[in-house]
Amino acid sequence: MTDDARTSHEAHDAEGRTPSDFTDGGHGTAESRRADSSGPEFSRPEFLPAGEGPFPAEQPRDDGWSQLGAPPDRARWGGRQDQPELLRHDDRDVPPGEGGRDPGLTGEHWGDPSGRPRHDTAAFASQAPPPPPPPPPAQAFGMGPGWAPPPGSLGAPGSFGGPPPPPAPVRRGPRTATLVILALMVALLASTLGSVGTYLLTKPAGSGRDPSFSLGGAPTGSSIRPPESVAGVASKVLPSVVSLAVEGGASSSTGSGFLIKGGYVVTNNHVVANAEPSGQIQIQFNNRKSTSAVVVGTDPESDLAVVKPAETFGAPEITLGNSDNVVVGDPVIAIGSPLGLTGTVTSGIVSSLNRPVQAGEENSSEATWLSAVQTDAAINPGNSGGPLVNVNGEVIGVNSAIATLGRSVGGQSGSIGLGFAIPVNHARRVAQELITTGKAKKSRIGVAIDPTYQGVGVRIATEPRQGTQPVEPNGPAAQAGLKPGDVILEVEGVVLQDGNELIAMIRNRAPGEKLSIKYQRGGQENTATVTVGAAPEQPSPKPS
Repeated sequence: MTDDARTSHEAHDAEGRTPSDFTDGGHGTAESRRADSSGPEFSRPEFLPAGEGPFPAEQPRDDGWSQLGAPPDRARWGGRQDQPELLRHDDRDVPPGEGGRDPGLTGEHWGDPSGRPRHDTAAFASQAPPPPPPPPPAQAFGMGPGWAPPPGSLGAPGSFGGPPPPPAPVRRGPRTATLVILALMVALLASTLGSVGTYLLTKPAGSGRDPSFSLGGAPTGSSIRPPESVAGVASKVLPSVVSLAVEGGASSSTGSGFLIKGGYVVTNNHVVANAEPSGQIQIQFNNRKSTSAVVVGTDPESDLAVVKPAETFGAPEITLGNSDNVVVGDPVIAIGSPLGLTGTVTSGIVSSLNRPVQAGEENSSEATWLSAVQTDAAINPGNSGGPLVNVNGEVIGVNSAIATLGRSVGGQSGSIGLGFAIPVNHARRVAQELITTGKAKKSRIGVAIDPTYQGVGVRIATEPRQGTQPVEPNGPAAQAGLKPGDVILEVEGVVLQDGNELIAMIRNRAPGEKLSIKYQRGGQENTATVTVGAAPEQPSPKPS
């Protein structure tokens, strides 16, 4: 409703009222009500209850409030007209003139047209519950959204006589999947917090140890390697390499060897020298099976020997290559048993070719010179007799000697990257001769070298020495036209530096091979072709 003053005619035209417009008399005029009231004059127009007022009798009005009857008298409320009293409004003390109450009236509740307290049900003890109030008039004027009775008053939704309150919204609980996800999250959080707590409680203070530390598992991978790699070559060659242990009287030695066709083993002469005549040889294969062996033949000048094991245990024979095709810089692999460590693999390159090296024991009367393949692959005592192979797994040399900086206490010092191998072409010929005849031919050209010469090349001696002529009569050199005092400058295009190099180059050639030699005589250079010959065989001593 509005608080603006309106006439009864305007009220009649509005045809509407609000519950707060009723007073406790309900039937008097405005003047009589103002005379009976001790409150201040009320300026608002009065609205009459349904069934009274200026409405025609033939058109009774029923707005839902007239069914309540006249309000109880003032004595029912125990109020006094000369003293304002506090009224109840929604269970709160409200002073007169506030909360929508007519300031000229006392002792009544503005929200209840009957004038009785909200909780007093005596007035309805003998009456049937009134019907719900009708909807607002179709032509209501100036009432706005607050036309309905205040909450809790008669006729209001949820109060006695009013429409039932709207149903409370049904609150649905979380779905099962949501509960499961929440439970998993809680469990994960609890596990993490528990692990952290355990770590903090069990970690020793200041020790540096961590009980929960882990490096994880090893990555997966394959052990297969390319055939041309060092690992690929080693896997191919290792089954053919053996380790030798030799016992001979008061001395012993160890070395290496490799298995060739027919079940024979090639090694160095200085490895098995102590086995003759009554020593013992034990051979161990790569599969760690061992057997005994006997010496087939030896060649001290080339430092080569062949032995025959009693059993090969199915080990494969090794492949022999061509040492004439080797060039400086080729990658090579050395395999053997250095210091008794069987199956050791080292790698390097070919450092040089035709290197004159003294083979055999340094202080032995059987020591000789050979033209070796130099390599920086690590070779140590015990590697002797083992193979030096190329990237195809083919033998290109037999490891035989190393250069050292001096002797260590009780033996040789370690490798310094200067190892030497007998060219396999020479080893092939000698091994074959030892297997077929028990002896190897010694290559010669039939000249004696002048050890006092200090110039370029190698000079043939001019005078006999110890009954030996400078140039062997009718020997290979004599047949090629060489004479005493000639200076040999080159052999097969290789410039000679000293006599040992010439000896080594001749020893590596097989009897019958032809060599191109450049020599100097009387200041003139000449060339000659020399066919390598064989030294006469010395009769073997026989017991008398």
